[in-house]
Amino acid sequence: MSTPDPPPSRELLRTEGIRKTFTGVVALDGVDFDLHEGEVHVLLGENGAGKSTLIKVLSGVHRADSGRVLRDGKPVRIHSAGDAERLGVATMHQEFNLVPHLSVAENIFLGRQPRRFGLLDRSRMNADAAEVLGRVGVDIPPDTPVRELGVARSQMVEIAKALSLRARVLIMDEPTAALTADEVEKLFDLVRRLRADGVGIVFITHHLEEIAALGDRVTVLRDGRSVGRTPASTPRDDLVRMMVGRSIEQQYPRETGTPRATSGNAEAPLLRVSGLGRAGSFSGVGFELRAGEVVGLAGLVGAGRTEVARAVFGADPYDSGTVEVQGRRLRRHDINAALAAGIGLVPEDRKGQGLLPDSSVEDNLGLVTLRRASRAGFVNLTGQQESASRIAGRLNVRMSGLGQRMGTLSGGNQQKVVIGKWLLAQSRVLILDEPTRGIDVGAKVEIYELINELTASGHAVLMISSDLPEVLGMSDRVLVMAQGRIAGELAAREATQDAVMRLAVGTAHEQGTPASKTKDKEGLRGH
Repeated sequence: MSTPDPPPSRELLRTEGIRKTFTGVVALDGVDFDLHEGEVHVLLGENGAGKSTLIKVLSGVHRADSGRVLRDGKPVRIHSAGDAERLGVATMHQEFNLVPHLSVAENIFLGRQPRRFGLLDRSRMNADAAEVLGRVGVDIPPDTPVRELGVARSQMVEIAKALSLRARVLIMDEPTAALTADEVEKLFDLVRRLRADGVGIVFITHHLEEIAALGDRVTVLRDGRSVGRTPASTPRDDLVRMMVGRSIEQQYPRETGTPRATSGNAEAPLLRVSGLGRAGSFSGVGFELRAGEVVGLAGLVGAGRTEVARAVFGADPYDSGTVEVQGRRLRRHDINAALAAGIGLVPEDRKGQGLLPDSSVEDNLGLVTLRRASRAGFVNLTGQQESASRIAGRLNVRMSGLGQRMGTLSGGNQQKVVIGKWLLAQSRVLILDEPTRGIDVGAKVEIYELINELTASGHAVLMISSDLPEVLGMSDRVLVMAQGRIAGELAAREATQDAVMRLAVGTAHEQGTPASKTKDKEGLRGH
């Protein structure tokens, strides 16, 4: 594919021949990249292609083994976050870098708090934070502790933090992954304003529709190498071929049919939830899951989907109702009972709740089955290792070995391991909360095919997703939540974006529940 002409503006940043390895694994292999004033340059590639490693080199988190970085045409050294900041380079990393117990304002100006007579000038800090939050377009009191924010609002605080540096180079790693449709539009408006002011923006996204909407040029990485540069108007199919080295014929390859023979009555539900309620969060929630089906759970942010999933899993308490697995009622707020019954939960917050970043891939895969593999207080390490190796191979986890530290894997490979621990535990009912957030199109299809494999072998999947096309493309039935209740159920043939949205917002104009008072009404994402 032909390389587009560079924009007729001043070059802000350039990398030449950047190489970086980790314990024998080549993460970057001679990457060239450039960014010009007043452009949005999209960095595209599969999970593990090297995108996050490259921006960590540019932000001072990692030092390149070889190659060089130029700022305004002059070679520079970026060996720390302070170096990057002094050079006018600000980075929003994919994983939040916020301190939960500090306020929003304290996080935005962490290490740069304004002082008066040697003391913290809190009123000025809060005023400055309010100003930058206003630029982002979000109304959050600056003195709010970050731990009280949800994923979407935490992301907006990250954006405000980056903007507070008044950088000329802004790197945004998956900034829309946790945002709703309305918030994405606000972010795009903000990016366009920054571009008009001459800021150069490196934009990483797995949502291909965002590229043409916002980008100017695209550089594609594959296996640590830059394999092409192309205009942002390039057709999606061509971009996918550049990313993965092959065509992807079907974006949502859902396979339905009768599951293979399993023990028990195939007609009886594996999971039955009846009248589930918790004051201030949800009420009267009931549904069933049967072997071999994928049930999608859709709704606006704040509708109560994640809260219900955590209650079913036993992670959070509930006030009323019952949860039954294969006809057996589970004790309330008892994760061990849920595990023993065969329920698994892949949480929305992968980093905070789904994995141990400083432990090995092997240890993470064995988290659920460790007790089962123990006899008389001793763990069968050989058996655990063999099982972990089998699951990692089955999921095509890209790693140097089972001993690799979990936190050094790409986001997509981390998600495969988080799912893999439940496969190792042979969970019959799998709850997937935002299973493909922050994952590239190739890894998404691999996870969809895994879902097909699970349901074909008699498992049941409850899939929560804010990506509406994903819900419609992979679900046999769709449950729609609104204001903490199940607003309706749609069969696959009836489930359209309009039908789901009508149910999702249908009760939003009626009398509000406590859940509606604590969350904004935010939209599902459609393509």
